[in-house]
Amino acid sequence: MSTTGIARTRRRLALARFWRDYRRQRAGLYGAAILVAAVVLALVTPLVTDPLGLDVTKATGAKMSAPDLDFPLGTDESGRSVLLMVLWGSRVSLLIGFMAALLSMGIGTVVGIAAGHFRGWTSAVLMRITDWFLVLPSLVLALVLAAILGGGTTTIVVAIGVTSWASTARMIRSQTLSVETRPYIERSRALGAGHWHVMTRHVLPNVAPLVLANTTLQVAHAIVAESTLAFLGADSGQVSWGGLLRGSYDWGAATSGAWWYILAPGLCIVVVVMAFTLCGRALEAVLNPRLRGVSR
Repeated sequence: MSTTGIARTRRRLALARFWRDYRRQRAGLYGAAILVAAVVLALVTPLVTDPLGLDVTKATGAKMSAPDLDFPLGTDESGRSVLLMVLWGSRVSLLIGFMAALLSMGIGTVVGIAAGHFRGWTSAVLMRITDWFLVLPSLVLALVLAAILGGGTTTIVVAIGVTSWASTARMIRSQTLSVETRPYIERSRALGAGHWHVMTRHVLPNVAPLVLANTTLQVAHAIVAESTLAFLGADSGQVSWGGLLRGSYDWGAATSGAWWYILAPGLCIVVVVMAFTLCGRALEAVLNPRLRGVSR
């Protein structure tokens, strides 16, 4: 068998072993099922609904109407379907959550590996920058960045991503320091391997499982951060779950008894964040040797 065939076989066996271990995590399976359903609904929303229903000038319902057959989740202050807005809001909230988490994990991984691999002033400077971001309240900093950069989805992604990477960087640095004490790293350096080779071929593959598990948890954090920013007024300019909560607050849904206006987006945030958390904990249990075999 060729080297390529051996590598493919090993990857296939590793994936099969991973899936076998993941299936033992019941909570993780429930979380994955919820996430698949949420992503599928977000993807098919443009195919099964009309975005013109989001236009306040084309609303057909009564103001703050209770749920009925025509509007299963009631209407908002303009007579728009809350169900329609929740479906379209899922696209924005999930997109921002995924993109912000990827940006945050990318920055944190690069800084963490570099700080753990290089010693001396390079590591000191990187860790002082990391400590600075850890000390500052990330939500306040994200709110300031969103206000400075202006509205838009990209702005919110950047604001969340560049303010939430510090804890990841410290975690990856600790793991990098542990990996670089192993004998094969010394052998690699003795054979002439450079910094790039060591970091990408040896360190990164060893910290990748930790990055994967933490990314799942980071998406949940990003969704909550986006909802909080939207509630505080720094929204993306599009319909999102946080924007719906802001609208319900502005129009006094709680005092007027329009519980559906608050419950629908709030419940979506809670369920999706819980699902990401369950998946993240399950991945952590599967990929962390110390937790492997622990069912949750």
